Amino acid sequence: MNKLEAKQRIEKLKKVINYHRYLYHVLDRQEISDPALDSLKHELYELESQYPDLISSDSPTQRVGGKPLEGFKKIRHSIPMLSIEDVFSEKELKHWEDYLKRMEPGFLPEYFSELKVDGFAVSLIYKKGVLQSGSTRGDGKVGEDVTQNLKTIESIPLKLERDIDLEVRGEVYMNKEDFEKFKPNFANPRNLAAGSIRQLDPKLAASRPLKFLAYDIVTDIGPKKHSQEHQFLKTIGFKTDEGKICKSLDEASDFWKEAGKKRESLPFQIDGVVISVNDNVIFQKLGVAGKSPRGIRAFKFSPEQSTTELLEVRFQVGRTGAVTPIAVLRPVSVGGVTVSRATLHNEDEIKRLGVKIGDTVIVERAGDVIPAVSKVILELRSGKEKEIKYLRSCPVCGSPLKRPEGEVIWRCENKECPARFKESLYHFVSKKAFDIKGLGPKIIDSLVKESLISQAPDLFYLKEGDVLPLERFAERSAANLVSSIQKSKTVSLPRFIYSLGIRHVGEETAADLSKYFGSIEKLARASRKEVEQIPNIGPEVSKSVHQWFQSERNQKLIKELIRAGVRILPQEKMGKKLAGKSFVVTGALKSMSRSEVQRRIRMLGGNPASSVSSKTDYLVAGENPGSNFKKAKDLGVKIMTEEDLLELIK
Repeated sequence: MNKLEAKQRIEKLKKVINYHRYLYHVLDRQEISDPALDSLKHELYELESQYPDLISSDSPTQRVGGKPLEGFKKIRHSIPMLSIEDVFSEKELKHWEDYLKRMEPGFLPEYFSELKVDGFAVSLIYKKGVLQSGSTRGDGKVGEDVTQNLKTIESIPLKLERDIDLEVRGEVYMNKEDFEKFKPNFANPRNLAAGSIRQLDPKLAASRPLKFLAYDIVTDIGPKKHSQEHQFLKTIGFKTDEGKICKSLDEASDFWKEAGKKRESLPFQIDGVVISVNDNVIFQKLGVAGKSPRGIRAFKFSPEQSTTELLEVRFQVGRTGAVTPIAVLRPVSVGGVTVSRATLHNEDEIKRLGVKIGDTVIVERAGDVIPAVSKVILELRSGKEKEIKYLRSCPVCGSPLKRPEGEVIWRCENKECPARFKESLYHFVSKKAFDIKGLGPKIIDSLVKESLISQAPDLFYLKEGDVLPLERFAERSAANLVSSIQKSKTVSLPRFIYSLGIRHVGEETAADLSKYFGSIEKLARASRKEVEQIPNIGPEVSKSVHQWFQSERNQKLIKELIRAGVRILPQEKMGKKLAGKSFVVTGALKSMSRSEVQRRIRMLGGNPASSVSSKTDYLVAGENPGSNFKKAKDLGVKIMTEEDLLELIK
């Protein structure tokens, strides 16, 4: 990006960020998420760092918040309430330390790390130990007088343990558990806290279970280190984060990692940790750059949403012939991983989003879910964006695409399509199917390219000499791969059914079919009506299963697999120990994988589920349990440890 393009981009970013910051800080409303807004601000900061002469006084990086609301008396801050510059990676954190060492030669790292509560910043002023006033951040220089509302918060002391003059700053927040009852009307606890403090009627603020966490003393009362300020705050009556003194940046990073692990189990929301130079003298000496102190950074957790540019759209053909539009993105960190591809789902979704090539888009990712484009930021369009042309023929084999009535997916119906064949092989060897270790997409592509395999059964005839000529294969690695393939020949019935790639048949349905019919022969002979009698299987699934087994091509595939030495274990006898009981597993288990736990539960008649509900009987909690843990506690679901489960299923 040249300087002219950077200038145009900066102007657009400023306009969009200011609009969303006004919604957020003044009107307590949001149209995009906090992580998405943070991503835009971070892009602006990076561009201004690259072209410092393009920084202007009206840039969002040079201010803190929105204008004070009308209806409250204004309070001028004696010392501005500054913002904290965000970093999102250990690399950026290291750049910050290098910057500190340039600014302060001889600087010996000692940091104080504390949790960054996702709340609403306020400032409290005490005279001779008595609360005199409380104000919002406002624009950083002038805030709103919300003293009466803040007095309703029990964790804010009206009188300190010492009769001193003091200004304390901290975060008003609400516990996640308390927030649940307000959830339908507010997007998150932070918005609710902000809205409560800005109510003109203090009775409304008093009716909401708000809390306060102190994090800074503005008045110079003697402590030489920020960690000592936290200790002092505790002694005079404030709740504050214990934090940790870190003698190196590595220790600070470890604190951030640990905070990320316990994030879900904390009673309140955090969005990262704050890392500051612990020595107050050095901190003050480092000064301020723009509207952020140089000696402090907010090390944010990787957002589950971020903004980036959509560079092009490619079309991917799946094993069932489904053609999916894939957005090729400028690489961006989302949910802790770098993302350069995201699904656009289908033609209807592209039309709904109104997305074009060249757009700035919001990409989201939650857990292991495939990243997806969720929104277009129309205000950042330059006019050079291009329409996305949806294909009407297969991008691989050229066959006409068809869109069945009532469906949103266009499909390639050519069963000989090379793309469908490769995708079916990827599925066949996957962990939930034959689980052939060491045989990934790249090796399969090479085997197909060299004509070593033309169907799945061919895999089981491979010898070391066949594999050895392939790129990056030596004698040992070739032997290991062939051995891995041979070991996978014996497979359970549910895994075998799943490996066939029948449309609409996932892991759960394969288990249901296996449990009901007991063998592949009985399933192959079953009528559509018989299949439909199975609980949880409807007309569409039964039709798909019946049609698959009626195909001569597929019948031949099963015969060829058995001829190649594949041994299908009959359905194991189902126990009744856990009959009718529903289980949810959360967190990491030491003794076995989650899929193995679910298999064992099924074998004893139980029902493994993915999320907690009122119908859940047991939650199995491993290390670092997720949100299901809290939900189970709220619903009164019985919680067991991994050891409890092992005792139950042994």
